[in-house]
Amino acid sequence: MMKLFNSKLCALCKGRKLLCGRPTCPILERFRVVKSVEQKINRREIFGSSPPSLFVGEYGYPKVRVGPLVPPIEGNTSHLDSPLKWENKTIKDVLYYRSLLVMGEMKADVNVRKSGRILEEVQELAMSVKPVDSEILLKRRPILKVLPSEFAPPVGPRAELLDFELTENPRIPRKTDYVVSDELKAEEAIMRLYNWGFDEYYIIRLLSAGLLGINKKLVPTRWSITAVQDTIGKKLREEILRYDTINEFELYFYEFLGNRYAVILMPETYAFELLEVWLKGSLFGSDEPEVIHDYEDFRGIKGYAEETTGAYYAARLSVLESLRWRRRQARIIVFREVTPKYYAPVGVWQIRVGVKKAMENPVGKFNTLQEALNELRKFLELELEKYLEKSWILRLRKQRTLDYYFNMM
Repeated sequence: MMKLFNSKLCALCKGRKLLCGRPTCPILERFRVVKSVEQKINRREIFGSSPPSLFVGEYGYPKVRVGPLVPPIEGNTSHLDSPLKWENKTIKDVLYYRSLLVMGEMKADVNVRKSGRILEEVQELAMSVKPVDSEILLKRRPILKVLPSEFAPPVGPRAELLDFELTENPRIPRKTDYVVSDELKAEEAIMRLYNWGFDEYYIIRLLSAGLLGINKKLVPTRWSITAVQDTIGKKLREEILRYDTINEFELYFYEFLGNRYAVILMPETYAFELLEVWLKGSLFGSDEPEVIHDYEDFRGIKGYAEETTGAYYAARLSVLESLRWRRRQARIIVFREVTPKYYAPVGVWQIRVGVKKAMENPVGKFNTLQEALNELRKFLELELEKYLEKSWILRLRKQRTLDYYFNMM
């Protein structure tokens, strides 16, 4: 397969021959999305129903870009920013949704005490559980750029914000008011909202808007996603450590938006590992794909997941939720293969959803790990040995087995 995004290759192909080996041209696909929304957003004043949605950037921290996201559409627009409900959507759908959300951006200090009226309005928007009719006035017509990000869904058109106003009262639950106004640490606030059944991305929005914690600050959207998923994951890990282990080796599999997710559960004490590979021809792939990984034992990961980054916390949370529901613990390995079909990164939510769907799609139960691995081969494109060489859990298990037999001599 030829090298992707080579200027000469693209010039020869012009998106028609698909010489890069992908099922669709990512350049033309994004161009089509831009053209489909161009007329709807080609103005300085945008009035519509925000899903509700906002974005907080990280560049320049502690002075960051922040602003509401408003589409030129009225009515129920919640589907435009509901990542955990996009399980039946395509990459093109997601790019279209994000391209409709116009961001009016302004510079703000992360210390919300220094904020003015506009940021207060943005915070009210963040607390709503229903779309809110809103109006933004921009300095110029918005520019649409779809930037690659493995964390947040791609940000759509944007321009400097002159004014923002909610034109109706937001629907704010009493429990949200209680959590926001009370002197709770961010971790406690996150868990209360989660256990009360609030949507994960609603909690992320509150954290980003500087509404959670004792010393309230704006938190970049990308950081908020990882912080919320990590916080919930840690608490669920503490809970499942009290449960008995599963009884057999279990294998699960699901393919979602060009990503293959396989999960092996072992009847042993808790540990978690994510093994990830970008296959040849994929967005960040190479001619010789390499497996990257991060892992933890029952004490949790040391520091930050440096190799798999945000994907680690998203995948871990989906498996932990499944085990919590079963009131069981297990040793966990998640395999992620990114194929050329994943032609535009749409955010870490797809990992969250992909692994969650995998846990709802069992392949089978096995008496031995070897039987489970033999079945796993059928679902992977990269040879299994590449994963086995890298896996901390499988190396550790092999070493313990040798130690056991040695001590029996």
